[in-house]
This record gives sequence, structure tokens and C-alpha cells, in this order.
Amino acid sequence: MADIPLADPDIGPAAFDRVETLLSRGELADGPEVRQFEDEFADFCDVSHGVATSNGTTALCATLRAFGVERGDAVVTSPFSFVASANAVRLAGGQPVFADIDPETYTLDPDAVRRCCDERDDVVGILPVHLYGCPAPMDELTTIADEYDLFVVEDACQAHGASLNGEPVGSLGDAACFSFYPTKNMTTGEGGMVTTDSTAVADRIARYCNHGRATGDRAYGHVELGHNFRMTSIAAAIGRRQLDRLPALNDARRSHAAYYDEHLPRGPIERPIEPAGARHVYHQYTIRTPDRDALAESLAAEGIDTGVYYDTPIHEQPAYDDVHTAAGTFPQTELAADEVLSIPVHPSLDDDARRAVVSAIATHFEER
Repeated sequence: MADIPLADPDIGPAAFDRVETLLSRGELADGPEVRQFEDEFADFCDVSHGVATSNGTTALCATLRAFGVERGDAVVTSPFSFVASANAVRLAGGQPVFADIDPETYTLDPDAVRRCCDERDDVVGILPVHLYGCPAPMDELTTIADEYDLFVVEDACQAHGASLNGEPVGSLGDAACFSFYPTKNMTTGEGGMVTTDSTAVADRIARYCNHGRATGDRAYGHVELGHNFRMTSIAAAIGRRQLDRLPALNDARRSHAAYYDEHLPRGPIERPIEPAGARHVYHQYTIRTPDRDALAESLAAEGIDTGVYYDTPIHEQPAYDDVHTAAGTFPQTELAADEVLSIPVHPSLDDDARRAVVSAIATHFEER
């Protein structure tokens, strides 16, 4: 294990206590604890509804189904993301259509999205990804969506607590999907959440995640096909306590990012930016350099863990060899995939660790 890990999940004693209480009561599956977590997370995102799911991917799949995505429907999304973003479109029955990214934010380039919408007549929605904790340009994207009568679903799986122009991520589109994987800014172990102001959308998602059972029906009234995408009470108990701590956890990430911004060498690497009006929550602090692989090796030799998110864009993944309608040229995505490197920014970093990371990066470039 690296001396300075890239991620260091911190559950906290309050979550342990609550989980122990639920275990002692035998309250394990979906139940009141989940409903409370849904309500609290919806309040945090300043929306009317939250629907908890088993993970971020099932949140995306259920949401796209709720918006009626079916065979022949295209959804514009980013090729520079975890593969779940595009997989969810395919699993819902639709076709992912990729648009290139902004090289500074790594989020969707609105001009590229508009070109997709101009060139195709099968686009039904846009799935922007708030990558690394940086909000996508939602004002521009929702304007495009309004012009073309499209839905917008935020992939907010890396952006818990981020905001844009004072409005929280999770409230910026027609719906938003979050992941609570262990390395995220907050975790439930595994888990997901959908946020929306639409009662109809929330009801459709809740039904789909519960075997198609009518919302509020305690009998076995299954009105449509569905899956078991439910969250457990144990996961919700962890999530509720993590949500209490999320502002402080994000503040710590932002503090570490500010330190890196000030102290990392300025010539050989590019730092992440925080766009005007945005509040970045630094799920990852991602630098870029053409010397990426050698730098990662140097840091590993010093016991510093790093990550590359993502070295193979989705359109180049073997599972996408036959997705011909997603073909295209994405020069900014492909260049970023060759150059990005994420360094430790998790809340548990101390001053010595931050200094060690900066020193190791500076030494690498001095020696070259």
C-alpha cells in the first residue's frame, strides 16, 4: 500500500453506531432509513425528490428509462468519463452519441453538443458529466436542450456538493444521478441517488427500482417490468451520517486543492481550473503533462499513489467497437487521456503528505 494513498474512505464513528443499531433491530433491507436518506439528500440538493438506488450505474439506468429512452433514441454524452455514463444509455435501450470535451474542465463542450444536435434528428437527451467534481456548463447545455426539446440528466457521480452560480449540482437539470462508491466525496459503500423536482419522474424511477411495483403499494401490485435496484437500510444509515459530514469533507478537499494550486511547479504541469461561478469539490485533483507516465512512476517510487481517469476513452473501449453511430473524432478527449494524472486530495491528507506530493513532483521535473 502506498504511504500516501489516492483515496482513504473515512466512515466515522456516528455511522458505525447507527449501523449497529439497525443490525440489532434487524432493519437491513429497504425501509424507513432509506426514506429519510432520500429526503435529506433531496433537501441538500434543493430539489423535491430523492430516490435511492443500489449504485450510481443503476441510478443512471433507471433515470434514463424514466425519461422514456428506447431503441433508436440517441443521448449525447462525454467519451471522457467512467464507462457507466455511456453504458447506462445502452442498457436503457438507447444509443450514446459522444461530443468532445473542453480541455480545461474535461466536461462537455457545448459547441460540440450543439453540432451533434444539428447533425442528428434522433437525439432525445443530454447526459453531461460533472467530471472530477467540476460542474459542467449547465447554462449553455440546458439552453441547447430547450431549443431542441431534450431532457438533461446530470451525471453527478463525482460531484456531491458542487454548485454553479450558487445552485447545487443535482438541481441543474431535469434529474441528476449520484454514486456513493467508497472513493467518492461521500460513500455508503455502494449506493446511488437520483434527485429531481418532477414527481412523475421520481415515481417512475422508484417503481423501476422496485420490480415495477406501484409507489406506496405494500402488496404485490406490479404495474410494469422493473429491477431490484433498491438501497439497503445499512447503506442509507452510512449515507445519512456521511451527508452530515459532506460540507466539511469537501472543505478539506478544497483546502488541499488550494495548497496544490499555490505550491505545485508552474511550468511543466497544468492545474485544474475552477470555472467562473462554479464550486469545484475535487473528487480528483487532476493535473496534466505530456510526461504523465514517467511522473506517475516517480511518485510511485516515493510511495505516492496516483490514478489515471481515464486512459482509454469510452469510444476506444473494446465494448464499443460495434457502436458505429458513436464514431467520430474527439481530439481533446484523446489528448487528455494521454496526459491526465490525479494526485491525492482526499480529506485525510495532512500537511506532511501535501508537502511530500509537491516535493516529489518538483523533484521529478528538476531531474529531467
